[in-house]
Amino acid sequence: MSNIIWKIKTFEEFTVPELYNVLKARINIFVVEQNCPYPDLDDYDQKAVHIWAEQDGEVLANCRIFDKGIKYPEASIGRVLTTEKARGKNLGKQLIAYAMETIEARFRTDEIRISAQDYLLKFYGEFGFEDTGKKYLEDDIPHTEMLYRKKQKRLS
Repeated sequence: MSNIIWKIKTFEEFTVPELYNVLKARINIFVVEQNCPYPDLDDYDQKAVHIWAEQDGEVLANCRIFDKGIKYPEASIGRVLTTEKARGKNLGKQLIAYAMETIEARFRTDEIRISAQDYLLKFYGEFGFEDTGKKYLEDDIPHTEMLYRKKQKRLS
């Protein structure tokens, strides 16, 4: 997939078309595809930094990240999606890598807590996220809280 543009913006930095396209992608995945009528507009977008990949104005992958103390005591990543058109092209892996790098650079922390859909536990595990054992249903979808702590290099 060529000419993909990655963007990182706060809520205030969005253009109206960008905001529309991000929300459209989220609703298409979380409400329509996953059949979950839930309030996607949860008043957290204004507190998030948004990261997304787009091609010709169409959002292909998206997430939002939060500083410590907003969703959890740790920084967090949420509303992670890859559109059907973009799946199987490693955009999800790039998205999480960018999200983790951005959290470390902007929020000066290497602790990240996420609420992962259970079918993605292995995916997040590849980035070093660990199952906390806290499991629950959200919109009838099994979720698990996962925590990432950057491994400190030991001096020997």
